This record gives sequence, structure tokens and C-alpha cells, in this order.
Amino acid sequence: MRTLYRASCCFIFLLLPFLVQGQNSPDCFTPIPICADAPYAGLADGGGADDFDPNVITQIGCLEKGSSNNANIENNSSWYVFRASQDGMIGFDIEALSNSADWDFAVFGPDVQCTDISNGSVQPIRCNYEANVTGYTGLGTNPISGQNGAPNVTGSQNTYDEMIQVTAGEVYYLFINNYNTNFNGDPEPYELTFTGPLVDNDPATALDCTIRDEFLGLNDIIRCEGDPDVVLSAASSPAGPNVVNYTWTRDNEDDGFIDEVLLTGINASELTVVSPESGRYFVSIETTTGEIISDDILITWYGAPQLNPIRGVEVLDDYLNGDLDTYSIQVNVVGTGDYEYRLNDGEFQDDPVFLDVPAGLNNLVINDKNGCGSTTTEVYVLGYPRFFTPDGTGTPETERWNLRGIDPNFPFAYRLYIYDRYGKLLKQLNEGSVGWDGIFNGRPLPATDYWFRVDFERDESGTIVAMSSRSHFTLKR
Repeated sequence: MRTLYRASCCFIFLLLPFLVQGQNSPDCFTPIPICADAPYAGLADGGGADDFDPNVITQIGCLEKGSSNNANIENNSSWYVFRASQDGMIGFDIEALSNSADWDFAVFGPDVQCTDISNGSVQPIRCNYEANVTGYTGLGTNPISGQNGAPNVTGSQNTYDEMIQVTAGEVYYLFINNYNTNFNGDPEPYELTFTGPLVDNDPATALDCTIRDEFLGLNDIIRCEGDPDVVLSAASSPAGPNVVNYTWTRDNEDDGFIDEVLLTGINASELTVVSPESGRYFVSIETTTGEIISDDILITWYGAPQLNPIRGVEVLDDYLNGDLDTYSIQVNVVGTGDYEYRLNDGEFQDDPVFLDVPAGLNNLVINDKNGCGSTTTEVYVLGYPRFFTPDGTGTPETERWNLRGIDPNFPFAYRLYIYDRYGKLLKQLNEGSVGWDGIFNGRPLPATDYWFRVDFERDESGTIVAMSSRSHFTLKR
């Protein structure tokens, strides 16, 4: 909770003549690449895709969702990405350009994925959530109060954290959020300037400006079907305003062949990608000097996992073939998601094949690791015991012989016939039978092998097929 709020007052800012005017990106997957060659004028104007799902993530580092159910950590936010070109200490200043904003930030890295940031598995290495009475926050030293950065402690009223020791080549993500308009997303301006010994010693090359060549984003974008649209922007490319034409194309299968031209024109700096239009997206920018600047990014929309309507769940080993005491199944799923599988109360596994599956009704859960949903279904596996011992000392399972996996919910009809070695019919069982007790015409039969035939229905490739199978078992006394 905040313990101090800024009072309304007037500020006079001397903006440097080389101030960079930038676009806003509210999505971690499409951050604005930035380097330390000039201050950056930002305008946070609300959220895009919710990197931090408000129904799941209520806190990231020191940042909090708030008490309102309608609130989100990033309702008024901007995402940036930068890459160090040298080793050293680096910081930054975030300066409010209005008296109504109260800026917070979080830094993630080094070398993390936006997927891990957005699902909360990665926490920020720097974070500040204090009330900015001076209009400044960042890493290093507050230029107004002179207060040095320190590890964040809620209620400390220190709006600056410690600088970061960076190594050449490391990539970091910077998230900036306006707390005061977190509920309504009203646009607010600010200025971002990198600082610290590394920048002071070599301001032009302290950060790797070639990252601007990856202006569509450093990570492939993964979305769930039905998620908000993805807005790709070429406005932060090295071409700047010197553009003659933008051309957007898509390789639908990501196989190296362009399938269609999506958008072209002098004003086509942005492309909106809607669900479920997966593919690799390209932009080609023609500049006023005749140079061609391009970038690409893969966007994949995943849906909830669905069983293959033809193959579904296949029984690999049951009483029809293989080890009679072992049952195995293979789960066949439609889609290209990253799936994991769980049977009954077991752990999730990546392999769609399950060994040692018990006969009877089993619960199967298929989960998409990208967070795009799960599917639950029931799997029936039939089997039979190799022997039984009807001597009055065992359990119902050992005293009577029957198919395994049969219960009142079994979906298919069957008829089971038991014979002696000469083919004489001894017993007929069906769905309601409790099993054979080893008695024929009132007398116990001897210990020996007996044969059975089962006629039943089975789902084969989506069609119910009448089938018959024969095998044998042993009566022991």
C-alpha cells in the first residue's frame, strides 16, 4: 500500500533538442527496442494483451493489482527492451511530464522470455512502487532529492533502486506503469533516459543499438485463441520517419514461402493480427534513401487441446494382444500446442503413451502448457485375470472370474462364454453378471485351464464395430 501521494504542482522541463519521440507498446512480446543515444519521450495509453492476467497474477515483484476487481497491474503501461553492448553499471531516470502521473517500473532479465514474464514464473530484478513526490523514479540517484537507489522496501518512500551490473550481450525488459490512472488508462507522458557510469563513459554505444533491427520483438509470440489482437508496429524501426512505404506479408506455415501480402502503404506502420491467424509475419520498409529495412516474427495461436476425432485414445496392449497383465494407451490430440497428459491421480507427463494402465474407468486430463486450456475425458480399458482361486478364502475378485474393467458405466454391450478344453459351454456372462465361481451343474470343476470367447462392441476409428476374441485362463485350487 502506498503511504505517500504526490501533491499537485507545476514543473518546468527543459527538453533536449534531440529528444526521441517514440511509440507506446503495452505488450511484452512487442516491446520498443531502445538504446542510450537520446532521451525517449513515452506516452502510456493503456494496455494491450494482458501480460499479467488480472484473474491470476495480482502481484509482480513490488507491483500490485490493487483492491478493485477491475484493476490490472498494467492498465496504463509501456514495455521496452534493451541489450548491453559493454560490461558495466547502468541505470535510468523516468521523469513525469505531467503533474497527475505516478510512475512505477519493473526490470526483468537478463535473457528471459516474455512467456515466462507474463505467466509470473519470472520475477523482476528491480522494482519500485513508491509515491513519486519529486516526479522521478528509476535506477541510480534521484536527480531532484539526491537520494541514492536501494533495494525496494514498501513504504520506504525511496523511488530509486540500485543500478544493474550488466554484461555485454545481455537483454533486459523494462516495464513502466502509471499508478494514478491504473484504473482508467488515461494517456500520460513521461521521459526515459539511461544513466550510470557505463552510459556516462560512452553514451552512444553503451547499449547495443542494433537491437532496433529487431523492432517487431525478440521472442516468438504465443497467444491463446480468443486472446486480444496482436498489434505489430514498425514505427520504432531504424528508418524512423524517413519512410516511403511499408509492406506486410505472411508465411502461413513458416516454411520459407510468402503466402500473401496483407497490407501496404505509406501509413501502414502497424498491422493488427487477430486470432487464429498463425504464421510468420514480415514487414519491409522502404526509406527515403532507397534503403530496405525488414524484420519478421512468428505468431502462433493455440486452442484448447482436443482429442483426435478418428483415433482418440488407442489401447495398445489389452487382452486382445500382448501381456495380459499390462495395459497401455496412446492419446492422440488434434493441434500443435505444447501438451502434457495426466492419468487418474498421477503426475503430468509429456509422453502421450501410458503404461500399466489399470483396467476399468480411467480419468484422462490433457493440458496445454501455454495456458490455452485443458480437456478431461474418460478412458475405458478392458482386461481379464490370468487365474482365479475359488476356494472360499479370497476376495470377490479372486473367488469369481470375469472381465476386468466392467462396471455399470461400461459403454458397450458384451457376451462372455466360458468353455472347458473340449469346447463344452460351462457359463455365459453379460454386463450384469458377477462372474463365474468355477461351478458347473452344482459341482466345483477341477483346477485346469479353461477357455473363453467374448463378443463385444468396440470403437474403431470412430465407428462401433462388433468384435470377438478368444483366450484362456487357469482355475487354481
